[in-house]
Amino acid sequence: MQYRRAITPGGSFFFTVVTQARKPIFANSDAVDVLRDAFRHVRKSRPFEIDAIVVMPEHLHCIWTLPTNDADFSTRWRLIKTWFSKHCDPKLRPATNLVRKAKHEQAFWQHRYWEHQLRDENDFARHVDYIHYNPVKHGLVSSPMAWPYSSFSRYVVAGIYPPDWGNDVINLEGIGHE
Repeated sequence: MQYRRAITPGGSFFFTVVTQARKPIFANSDAVDVLRDAFRHVRKSRPFEIDAIVVMPEHLHCIWTLPTNDADFSTRWRLIKTWFSKHCDPKLRPATNLVRKAKHEQAFWQHRYWEHQLRDENDFARHVDYIHYNPVKHGLVSSPMAWPYSSFSRYVVAGIYPPDWGNDVINLEGIGHE
């Protein structure tokens, strides 16, 4: 069976990317900094907008909007994962007996990722909410504002969310993939 991905130039996409064996690599702030550098590096040669993001200890969720003439998010993810793997502290590398261990970039990351093409403004908004509420959902913080590795504060500054948004339980059933 051949896996097919959505290909819409200029589209907006929700992604879930998971670390190999769900090792909490991003519980280390240095690893989060290297991930930020990987995104910056790739965006220089292959631009895209990061509309929302949350980096959790063992996975991340984000929404990207690609340029109007470009639908190639797969290459961008490959480059980000590879750049991160080459520049991250090897002590953070998960111990694994998988055959893929020989591939340097696979030592940190699960082989695939999950994507969803956002259909409309409502779909976009619900996925942004899902991203920003994720640290609360996982019991890491009691408020999205308290999680340091998220675009939530950017949304507060822009007036999209009040600072106390998400302090109450939010129903986001059917959104996301973990």
